[in-house]
Amino acid sequence: MLMPALACAQGLDPSDILKPRADEWPTYSGDYSGRRFSPLTDINQANVKNLSLAWATRVVEGETGNPQAPKTIVGGIGAMEFGGKPNIRSAILQVDGILYFTIPDNVWALDARDGHEIWHFFWKTQGGDHIGNRGVGIWHDNVYFETADDFLLCLDRKTGKEKWQKVISSFDLQYFSTMAPIVIGNHIVVGTGNNFDEPGMLQSFDPETGDLQWKWYSVPMKAGDPGLDTWKNLDLASHGGAQAWNPGSYDPDTHLYIFGTGNPNPAFFSQRRGPGAELFTCSMVAVNVDTGKMAWYYQVSPHDTHDFDAAQTPILFDGIFDGRLRKLAVIAERSGYFFEVDRTNGEHLLTGKIINTINWDEPKLAENGSPVDNPKKGPDIGGVLVSPANAGAVNWPPQAYSPQTGLYYLNAVTSYAMDYLATPDPRGALGDEGRDELGLGAEGDYLTAIDYKTGKIAWRHRYPGIAAGGVLNGLLTTAGHLLFAPDESGNLVAYNPANGTPLWHTRIGASNAPETYMLDGHQYLISAGGDTIFAFRLN
Repeated sequence: MLMPALACAQGLDPSDILKPRADEWPTYSGDYSGRRFSPLTDINQANVKNLSLAWATRVVEGETGNPQAPKTIVGGIGAMEFGGKPNIRSAILQVDGILYFTIPDNVWALDARDGHEIWHFFWKTQGGDHIGNRGVGIWHDNVYFETADDFLLCLDRKTGKEKWQKVISSFDLQYFSTMAPIVIGNHIVVGTGNNFDEPGMLQSFDPETGDLQWKWYSVPMKAGDPGLDTWKNLDLASHGGAQAWNPGSYDPDTHLYIFGTGNPNPAFFSQRRGPGAELFTCSMVAVNVDTGKMAWYYQVSPHDTHDFDAAQTPILFDGIFDGRLRKLAVIAERSGYFFEVDRTNGEHLLTGKIINTINWDEPKLAENGSPVDNPKKGPDIGGVLVSPANAGAVNWPPQAYSPQTGLYYLNAVTSYAMDYLATPDPRGALGDEGRDELGLGAEGDYLTAIDYKTGKIAWRHRYPGIAAGGVLNGLLTTAGHLLFAPDESGNLVAYNPANGTPLWHTRIGASNAPETYMLDGHQYLISAGGDTIFAFRLN
């Protein structure tokens, strides 16, 4: 029997994501800009205190699924099933009144009105790193999902049944895939990852057939490739990392997809790599979405020696800078720095600090605004005190921007660690191996607002309790003059985005970035807590 929410479903035309309806959340960041700003105003500062639980749904992973729900659809070519309690970290898309979300090997569709399960798809995996999954992409009535063992799946949006599967990277070379596919026109843009010495790549697939349209390698792969002169030799370059871990953003005016790349490999034995900048690692990169050709890049951490990648989702907006309107792309990065460039050409405009404990770099920035690695702060047999620690001042969870305040929001961690070389022989240090880290805690963890015009911190709200220096979850801003942020104690909190004053909270064990949508005249606030989806609305 067709569920009521699906009976009137029209599917998602990719052109709808260019100007998404306020009542839906059709792509990873809500729209292509990465701002995570909702124009909804029904929930606002005056009434947010009246938010109450509308429904909560616990999901069960694996082949058996939830016995009270429809039968689980099973696919996959492997025989492995990773057990344990699900931890939902993905974006939750809402299209036609249906919610779509993931954990590794699992995709669910829930009714957005009451949370009942419509379908559940489970993939039997060959294995691979199951660190998490960032969500799905939707094109008309297709749902796209990356598996940890390196397949791109196309599922039927209404039934969850598999339509096709395509290999996107080599499982034998220990690639693993966590990114939420991004749908742009007739392109399904996907990234994949690898913690060993393999090249990073961004790819585009045909949404109907799954055929490869283009592939862009983020390191030089052959003689004559751009950036090769910044590497010691071609062999090191072509095994140099720079993975595409996280979804990017899209600028329809320039037709450019802008995303961040990961660290160079071997990550911690820089003496093996040589002294160069190692392009295009730790960079914001813009590629033409039709051709896969690079239009520009800006490297935020040349010759990185701390695994301070730039894999965060860039945020795109127009703003006044130096007295004139500029098309901006901004990113706060694991190294503790904030960067702002012109998104039409990659011109550097501004660099700022998001924490005050940075000690890994030289005192002065390079001419192009990037920090300069201090060779005395690389991992050492005797240990080196570094801030921030390896997880970074920020990590992959999404940041946010509000056009109402002109402030850029992030969760910042002021962590410390001792970095040790675990072996003196660089031949035994593939990828991110060969280093041990002793975490020393944090001076504090902060919800932080940055003025994009100056790069200075406008305000900080310190989270209560003992700071552990871990990864904090993502953010949401709304036109109701609200900023929603999960804290490190599992609370979901609403703040005044102008000054960081808390206005409302609930304890759900929050595990992902909150989102919002409108349905049947009600604005819902939605977030995950471990294995449960929680939906709130005004009572």
